[in-house]
Amino acid sequence: MHDDTSLTVGRVKRVLDERIRPAIHSASAPLAVELHELPGEPIPPVEALALEYSPASVPRMWGPAWSTTWFRVTGRVPQEWAGRRVEAVIDLGFDTSMTGFQCEALAYRADGTPVKSINPRNQWLPIAAAAKGDEPVELYLEAAANPVLLDHHPFLPTRQGDIRTSSPEPLYRIRRIDLAVFEPEIFELSLDLEVLFELQAQLPATSPRRMRILQAMDDALDVLDLHGIAETASDARAQLADVLAAPAETSAHRISAIGHAHIDSAWLWPVRETIRKVARTTSSMTALLDEQPEFQYGMSSAQQYAWLKEHRPEVYARVKAAVAEGRFLPLGGMWVESDTVMPSGESLVRQFQYGQRFFESEFGIRSKGVWLPDSFGYSPALPQLMRRAGFEWFFTQKISWNQQNVFPHHTFLWEGIDGSRVFTHFPSMDTYNSRLSGAELAKASRQFKENRFSSRSIAPVGWGDGGGGTTREMTGKAARLADLEGSARVVWEHPDVFFDAARAELPSPAVWVGELYLELHRGTLTSQHATKALHRRAEHALVEAEVWAATDAVRTGTEYPQAQLDRLWQTVLLHEFHDILPGTSIAWVHREAVEVLRGVLDEARSLSDAARRSLAGGGERELIFDPTTGGSCAPALVEGSVTLTEEAGGYRLENDLVSVLVSPDGLIVSAVDRTTGREAVAPGRAANLFQLHQDFPNKWDAWDIDRYYLGSVTDLIEAASVSASVVEGVAVITATRRFSESTIVQTISLSPGSRTVALHNDIDWHETEKLLKLAFPLDVQATHTEAETQFGYQARVTHTNTSWEAAKFETSMHRFVLVREQDFGVALVNDSIYGYDTSREVADEGVTTTVRLSMLRAPRFPDPDTDHGRHEIRLGFVIGADAATATAEGIALNAPPTVVRGEREVAPLVTVAGSGIVVSGVKLAADGSGDVIVRVYESLGRRVSGELSVGFEYREVREVSLIEDELEAPRRGTALSLRPFEVRTVRIVR
Repeated sequence: MHDDTSLTVGRVKRVLDERIRPAIHSASAPLAVELHELPGEPIPPVEALALEYSPASVPRMWGPAWSTTWFRVTGRVPQEWAGRRVEAVIDLGFDTSMTGFQCEALAYRADGTPVKSINPRNQWLPIAAAAKGDEPVELYLEAAANPVLLDHHPFLPTRQGDIRTSSPEPLYRIRRIDLAVFEPEIFELSLDLEVLFELQAQLPATSPRRMRILQAMDDALDVLDLHGIAETASDARAQLADVLAAPAETSAHRISAIGHAHIDSAWLWPVRETIRKVARTTSSMTALLDEQPEFQYGMSSAQQYAWLKEHRPEVYARVKAAVAEGRFLPLGGMWVESDTVMPSGESLVRQFQYGQRFFESEFGIRSKGVWLPDSFGYSPALPQLMRRAGFEWFFTQKISWNQQNVFPHHTFLWEGIDGSRVFTHFPSMDTYNSRLSGAELAKASRQFKENRFSSRSIAPVGWGDGGGGTTREMTGKAARLADLEGSARVVWEHPDVFFDAARAELPSPAVWVGELYLELHRGTLTSQHATKALHRRAEHALVEAEVWAATDAVRTGTEYPQAQLDRLWQTVLLHEFHDILPGTSIAWVHREAVEVLRGVLDEARSLSDAARRSLAGGGERELIFDPTTGGSCAPALVEGSVTLTEEAGGYRLENDLVSVLVSPDGLIVSAVDRTTGREAVAPGRAANLFQLHQDFPNKWDAWDIDRYYLGSVTDLIEAASVSASVVEGVAVITATRRFSESTIVQTISLSPGSRTVALHNDIDWHETEKLLKLAFPLDVQATHTEAETQFGYQARVTHTNTSWEAAKFETSMHRFVLVREQDFGVALVNDSIYGYDTSREVADEGVTTTVRLSMLRAPRFPDPDTDHGRHEIRLGFVIGADAATATAEGIALNAPPTVVRGEREVAPLVTVAGSGIVVSGVKLAADGSGDVIVRVYESLGRRVSGELSVGFEYREVREVSLIEDELEAPRRGTALSLRPFEVRTVRIVR
């Protein structure tokens, strides 16, 4: 009898680590090793198997960063192993303290059949379940020498993040490539002890259950011969049988486990490596499904399935078969697990449309929920978009990373800006990479916020990012945890089953209204501006291409370029992945993203040009094609004029609507709305002021802006030069500022008939660990800002009354942010930025509301040269604005009209009447029917009635879902009645 708890705990841990686990593979024999080091990029397996291989010894260094080495390993199973389970054990030089962030391999048989992956937590390959003895072994390993970039905190800048700058020296040393005998009873003993060891650590110190577990483990080790583990493992297991058989309490929390391997579509590796990570992981998971009948595995991202289909068809065939069996579960219904804060509304629609279309065409299924565990905050427009796309539930986890406030729910209804609600769940174990550890299960039970009413939560189980997904150790633990006293119950089941059961338990769940703001990773709104700018422009260019191509198809019969548009949209959607668009990937990823998105932009513009030329015909008349109306007309004359005068205080720019004073240093010191006489700039302050901050967050360089950056600031007041002129009727002031190694050339201009001061910024940026802000101190007593989001705007308070409000010191916008009192407002519109901050100051003159736009950053990890180079950022300072003006000016800046020479004026396909109703997109239907799809939304946050006018012959107009599905009881006709921020999609049947 033993009663010393600490001695038992120490004893079990040492025996497990030093004796039992190493004995799982007993007898071993080396395999012969040959290799072929590829000189460049990866090649298809069928080509690799035909390469010439050279002999290699073990140990051996291999693998410069990002290189691929193919190994051929051969041998024969020893005759004396007949009847035993035999595996290959391979250690390519793994660091077992991490997974997914180092070398990996995919094994193939000699006939090209994929076997499974090799990685730090999964170093074995099956050879024979019961060996015959003397059978030959021939395996091929496609080994990727991905460098370790996410090493230890702090994250150090590295040049290994791009193949163009990485080291040519080998990174890894092969330690072992052997055949070995697998000892199943020792393996089972290891899992028995591991489950009980982890469970007892979570139980009350002197509880009877814990004491009996400790005693059982002592008894097991008493009968285990450490020099004859294989011979005594069964006896040791017998000592544990009773404590493992004790059933869970009736009230035990229920864990709905789903096999998972969160694979970032790019991050600390390029897209081409993600394609191989997906192949490795799915090979292992389909193999595990074959071995474990209760196991179910889920994978999101239609893009990743499409990669498999294109690049690894032999793996895809296994996946498709497992999907058909209901064991491999396509999740999420999105093209990728995208960022949801920065993509446009049309982009999010396409995420759902292309994702669901792929799953349906390939597997005959639709996802019922949106699976998005790891993204950096969630737009308040999402609930409506999910529901209108046909989704029933939403799953995420990232909000558990909040720095300051603990989110108050795990299962709840999330309400968006239009009032739509979606049933939502956060896993209470706070991870999407569960190992089913005792600590995780106890945490899930202990902190589940809905414990009074509900009994269940989700656990995504597996190593992510190429770590191999779920392991046989995890499935073994799940079997023991299905019904175990003191633990939550674990069952493998589809998330749909979980959500149905959770909804039944919670018929009236709590409601969370508004954005799911992540109190972390605020810098993702600004990092890698070039990627963000090209993405924004590509989004708009594709929507415009659809408008003109659809108009051309309907008006002239030209073929609609559906396949090309599909390809371009899918490329843009990939780059919305939550480590690409947010700017948190290695240099290689963003270098390629800029190249690829520039190509998308060029192609989309070419499509528009071709369609406009076709529509306009030959001729020399100047026609204006406006994508926001879907039509064209002869150029309108702009009434009024603009004056530019030099006075003591600087330069005054004036038209019929506004009067603006620019200081000799190129700062806006006055901006008056001539209609009301209101001054927009706070007394004694200067707007349009560039400010430079030190920006060195505690940990996540490219991800985070930490609050203490506000502690130091340099105002970039002095201009190297300022010039003024009137160019083609437009008043223009150009100011050049130089600081450190960087230069800003800013053009301030005012056009006739405009209340918007245009600010064109050409920035040559070469800073390190700095944040560039552009400040506008406004003479506006605003209680809220209104920042555009998808299909509307979200209001945020300007005060910090609570910790929740204080945490939002850097927030998001799309094309505008509006600051207003009841009868006067100021908007800032942009073409390529997303982050801003707001502050309030009170003085005798009144309240000043300062809005600062986040222009550029310069973090050093994971890309040491983030944002270095030239950037073009266009802004507008809108004087005397309301929500309608801000929306219109934001759209105009991002989707300007185009002048085309021709002879035919082209009427728009559709027009919309109704204050605040905006046409978001016009295209032909995805089903190839030739029907026209029109999407509209209410932009001002109020109820509105209007009318859709159709400019061509049609048979019927009816509402469809966001992704063009038919509705059970659609609204029909051209009358529009919209609630605040409501999105409507209509099909015009030709």
